[in-house]
Amino acid sequence: MPEGLPVKGVTSLAGEIYVLRGKERDQVEVYDVITYRLQRCLTVPNIRGLVVDMTSCEHYCCIYISELDVECIHKLDAQCTATQWPVNDEPIGLSVNTQHNLLVTCPLARKIKEFTTDGHIVRTVCLPGDVITPHHTVQTRSGQFIVCQSRSR
Repeated sequence: MPEGLPVKGVTSLAGEIYVLRGKERDQVEVYDVITYRLQRCLTVPNIRGLVVDMTSCEHYCCIYISELDVECIHKLDAQCTATQWPVNDEPIGLSVNTQHNLLVTCPLARKIKEFTTDGHIVRTVCLPGDVITPHHTVQTRSGQFIVCQSRSR
């Protein structure tokens, strides 16, 4: 893939690779998964701050992007329709669980927030005191969380 601004997130969906870059327009570059050729660029409306991660959901055929400064999630569906919703904490890491819900890791609050694909909060999990700065979370099929953390932000 061509060089450019630093990559903030990468995910794949429906035979394409989505690359998130921190820029004002054309934030998402879409590449063919076989040839790695640029197919198109997507501009996510209403991004005003720092984008930090991206993930995809095959079930709902969409991608999610976390925006740190505005504390929100942006969703782009297969028709490139964009929606967003507030997290009310700084969102960093994103993943999708087996229920097809979005897991949002919020390091300053030391929480994991689970949202439906429409942005409705399912639950908030407060992390134990020994989890200092969580950055990314995945949920196992048995429901347990695996949390990646660091000592500082």
